[in-house]
Amino acid sequence: ETGEQDQRQMGFSILKTRIAQEGLGRLLAGYLRLVRRTNRIVFEPADIYEQVRPELPVIYAMWHGQHIMIPFARPDWMPAASLVSRHGDGGFNAVALRELGIGSIRGSGALGKKIREKGGASAFLAMVRRLAAGDSMVLTADIPKRARIAGPGIVSLARASGRPIRAVAVVTSRRIDFNSWDRASIGLPFGRCAIVVGEPITVARDADEATQEAARLAVQTSLDAVHARAYELVGSRDPGAGLREQQAGRPAAGAPA
Repeated sequence: ETGEQDQRQMGFSILKTRIAQEGLGRLLAGYLRLVRRTNRIVFEPADIYEQVRPELPVIYAMWHGQHIMIPFARPDWMPAASLVSRHGDGGFNAVALRELGIGSIRGSGALGKKIREKGGASAFLAMVRRLAAGDSMVLTADIPKRARIAGPGIVSLARASGRPIRAVAVVTSRRIDFNSWDRASIGLPFGRCAIVVGEPITVARDADEATQEAARLAVQTSLDAVHARAYELVGSRDPGAGLREQQAGRPAAGAPA
């Protein structure tokens, strides 16, 4: 048993090496290009790029678990960067984003004392700078292990930068849904794809706590709506629907009493 544990640990160590991360990242990017080329994509609204141009740069919000397909939503002419975790799969995700023309800022959302440990504070400042330089930012609204609950970080970023938030969902009809804490999904080739973007949500620089909380709930509601609509467009149902209620110990909307 000890030998098996040592082998597993060695395997994890190898996967964390720069060479492995580069290889995995490039493979992921290549796979995502294949999925994009072989899926028939519909946008809602159909003129979303024309709507967004005057607003740029924008903060794009997504749910954890739905982030893998998000690069599909970025047109080539839109400079963008994404917040990527310092741990786990963050390394090869950053490489994949680079290969797809998207920058990365290493850090992740957290609460309380863990913000410094996860690089949240420095990443926040880096995101404000990137937005000021004209890059749109892409980040998850919820934090690890609290799926589908929008945290305050994305609202604070909008308040500090003066940039609007738009919720986005990218869903394919053929995909693999994982039974993870965030119900992660990854698309498969040769299907249909729906990209749905919500209305802009703005946060004034002088917004008080009540106004910021209202904005946080608006982001949460918009993310729920775009995901529900994207899954509807491909004839499916969001596997993450109801996660928020499950975590709170409440039945999901529409569930039997």
